[in-house]
Amino acid sequence: MPGPPLAMVVSRTPPAQGGGCLRILTPLLLLASAASFHAAEIPAPPACGKPQQLNRIVGGEDSTDAEWPWVVSIQKNGTHHCAGSLLTRRWVVTAAHCFKGTLNKPSQFSVLLGAWQLGNPGPRSQEVGIAWVQSHPVYSWEEGSRADIALVRLEHSIHFSERILPICLPDASVRLSPNMRCWIAGWGSIHDGVPLPHPQTLQKLEVPIINSEVCSRLYWRGVGQGAITEDMLCAGYLEGQRDACLGDSGGPLMCQVEGTWLLAGIISWGEGCAERDRPGVYISLAAHRSWVMRIVQGVQLRGHSQGSGPARGAGLSRGRAR
Repeated sequence: MPGPPLAMVVSRTPPAQGGGCLRILTPLLLLASAASFHAAEIPAPPACGKPQQLNRIVGGEDSTDAEWPWVVSIQKNGTHHCAGSLLTRRWVVTAAHCFKGTLNKPSQFSVLLGAWQLGNPGPRSQEVGIAWVQSHPVYSWEEGSRADIALVRLEHSIHFSERILPICLPDASVRLSPNMRCWIAGWGSIHDGVPLPHPQTLQKLEVPIINSEVCSRLYWRGVGQGAITEDMLCAGYLEGQRDACLGDSGGPLMCQVEGTWLLAGIISWGEGCAERDRPGVYISLAAHRSWVMRIVQGVQLRGHSQGSGPARGAGLSRGRAR
């Protein structure tokens, strides 16, 4: 079926903010010296994808404290702008479009970790500056572009805790089958134009994976041009009503495999929020795993094979924006 005009396909970051807008738009969601630490002095990281539980996304529900300890808020000039996922002590992965026009202005941004409620982050949260951002070299900075993924290098290493832990990347054994139940989380709008109310508790929503051919037909633009590229996947509900929304950009699509949470995708774009036949579109981490591993040292992989563990020798790369 014909798809929407290109101008209607939007990412899910908040619009540019200024003046009095800063307080009403608080929605879902580095070349530091390597000599600072010697490898022998850094303790082994905790297992990825394993919350150490303490006891709005549209249509979502409140998460519990420390339920998703890898979800971070990327703040722009002190206000929530996008979400992201913690990979290691020094790296966060998010959507590239979160930094459109500001890629070379890292001083405008910071990363808030361990904050279950943005309005009450608590003493155990950590806020760290951004040293630099590496966007994928293929990303075109156009809405709905393939390779909408960026790696954020923190100014300094963070301290892991029960509220701050890394998520795993899926290894080559992982296949996401249609109707597999996964989750998204973030601090975005609870409806189009309705920000998450104070205290801005992290929202979560279960979403099924959608067959890629079905999603391609839904977002087909005609004349042989499809909107869903090979590195995208779709999840959500064809009837609408439940979806990611503005401010959720860059946040995680998380799937559990053998008791471990894996980062299957990054919230990238969609048409509107929770509209019928317009499910959320995510950038696949499986498609960009090798790129991430070239840049991020110490990222951990997990999957169906029991032997998969932390990546060895890794070297050097849906908020919906209006």
